[in-house]
Amino acid sequence: MSSLPSLSALKSLPAKHQPDYADADEVAAVLDKLRALPPLVFAGEVDSLRDNLASVARGEAFVLQGGDCAETFEGVTADNVSRKLRVLLSMASVMTYAAQVPVVKIGRIAGQYAKPRSKPTEVRDGVELPSYLGDAINGIDFTPEARRHDPARLLEIYHSSAATLNLVRAFVTGGFADLRSVHSWNANFARHTNAGEKYLQLAEGIESALAFMEACGVDDASLRTVDFFASHEGLLLEYEHALTRIDSRSDLPYDTSGHMIWIGERTRQLDGAHVELMRNIRNPIGIKLGPTASAADAVAIADRLDPEREPGRITFITRVGASQVRELLPAIIEGVEKTGRKPTWICDPMHGNTFATSNGYKTRSFTDVVEEVNGFFDVHHQLGTWPGGVHVELTGEDVTECVGGVDEIDEVDLSQRYETACDPRLNRNQSLELAFLIAQRLSDGRIERSGKLPVPAPPPVAVGANLPD
Repeated sequence: MSSLPSLSALKSLPAKHQPDYADADEVAAVLDKLRALPPLVFAGEVDSLRDNLASVARGEAFVLQGGDCAETFEGVTADNVSRKLRVLLSMASVMTYAAQVPVVKIGRIAGQYAKPRSKPTEVRDGVELPSYLGDAINGIDFTPEARRHDPARLLEIYHSSAATLNLVRAFVTGGFADLRSVHSWNANFARHTNAGEKYLQLAEGIESALAFMEACGVDDASLRTVDFFASHEGLLLEYEHALTRIDSRSDLPYDTSGHMIWIGERTRQLDGAHVELMRNIRNPIGIKLGPTASAADAVAIADRLDPEREPGRITFITRVGASQVRELLPAIIEGVEKTGRKPTWICDPMHGNTFATSNGYKTRSFTDVVEEVNGFFDVHHQLGTWPGGVHVELTGEDVTECVGGVDEIDEVDLSQRYETACDPRLNRNQSLELAFLIAQRLSDGRIERSGKLPVPAPPPVAVGANLPD
């Protein structure tokens, strides 16, 4: 990974789900501007995330990765970003308490503006136009002008992502992430919903732990600030290539559009442009594995992207569906583990569980989401491997996009606040309910693993030193 292939070399390879720009000169002018802009993230931050993911792979940490299905430019507001961040921090706090290991917090944020679609066009009332592919490519309004693939939107990705990252950095270091405030959000959820006694007990346990630390005088900065990383699917080759920079410390390429970049289920071809780009950057790489993936597929792409088997480099994000997770996942994990690799394993319980309702809404059932998560934990328990994290599409808003959950949303409720730009997301209460359920699984696993993880020894005391006669 000492050099970066040119964009023209990448474009000569198979590349699925790319925009169809009409004016090559316009594209070139936009890319020249992007290449001259400062990085959005820094190489040292990327290295830190890779180290954290190596800890996850060793079973010493857990990942929470979440955010919008598809970000929108108009969604870059302080209120929207803060609500999303609040949900993720709330989820992470209960998971940390339950697992008693650090939770690595990664947002689907500051770059998740493009989405592959199953059909390149859509038809309404006999009119056929290009499909909406995310704000990175075209607009959601069903007009020829809005649906044009516009390269100027690549610059807007950059500026929107920069604004989002500025907000996130200010929030996580400016008191918003204070653990005591985060806990109050969880306690309010547990006490004012019908989530059940077990959630309230967990919230009260965290409250007791915080009171204990306060009584001991613990006031560490880690209680008030957090590390928060940004990730997105590296779908748009022009954008990712233009944001890749050579690090002055190592002379190696880093994609500075985000800390972690993932390859989607539809673009993980071994001979494709996406894999070629990803194998030449230093970022941690996520790989989505759907129900058609085999162990051989996983091993082959891991060997292609990470021939040196660097800790923290590879994260497999499985999305096989609730009905198939217990059937399909064991063979994939066993096949990879037999090679001696220790990747990070993350469950995406969203993408394999989408269906259309009788009234025409694309949705997901909270029950199915929970079932895939439980299946993921069960399989790893069966194999003796570490269930390293979850990858969830969510929002901090009280939307009605997924059925079920603590508020018992049903199909007729979906029309009330169905606001997603693409796929249905868990709302605030559904996200917190999922966090409490995952926390219970982590707590059960911690009890079973007690004695297997190293416990720090107390500092030595010199016998007789400075003791009274």
